[in-house]
Amino acid sequence: MGDRLGNGRAPGADAGRTGEGGRPDPGHRPGDGRLPGTGPAAGAVPGAAPGAARGPVILAAGAVLWLPGRPKPSGRLGRPRVAVIHRPKYDDWSLPKGKLDPGEGVVGAALREVWEETGFHCLLGPELPTQHYLAQGRPKEVRYWAAVPTSGAFRPNREVDRLEWLPARKARARLTHDRDRLLIDALLLVLGSKPVRTGGGPSAGEGGSDLPAPSP
Repeated sequence: MGDRLGNGRAPGADAGRTGEGGRPDPGHRPGDGRLPGTGPAAGAVPGAAPGAARGPVILAAGAVLWLPGRPKPSGRLGRPRVAVIHRPKYDDWSLPKGKLDPGEGVVGAALREVWEETGFHCLLGPELPTQHYLAQGRPKEVRYWAAVPTSGAFRPNREVDRLEWLPARKARARLTHDRDRLLIDALLLVLGSKPVRTGGGPSAGEGGSDLPAPSP
């Protein structure tokens, strides 16, 4: 099936989600289901605390794109898999995210960034912990959601040259930044999955950008 989901469309996938030219509609607002204690103050760094001047703060949004695991012989689904992306500019493995465009809302930005970096339209689910850190000396605030792809296909682009779907443990090990690994943990908590047992590294060649075939 390659990296496409069925015929590239899902029931209700287009309703209120994409705007002119196929770009995500900033007005579309999926439910968030925020985790307790994961508001903007979570993990704040000096200079990015709530109540500080918002002018210098870089605002961004993204998502942890995930899929159910492969079906097992018992009929149960395996552990979820997560999309991790390689950014050639930084030579790192990360999760899709990016800065808000002028006048853009965080939900619209998250949908747009996932589409631009991975090629997938998606539906946002529960909100994950907000990240606060310094980027080139400026405070940066990034809001994330759990998200599932509904249509699309990955093609290498200027910002992202590789995308791999990995089980949570291998995704966690592949990611370059500790802050991104915490988002994998938060996703598993939201999904009710068992925590990842750390200590093992990713296997070479495992994963790939293809979406899994649907179960029979």
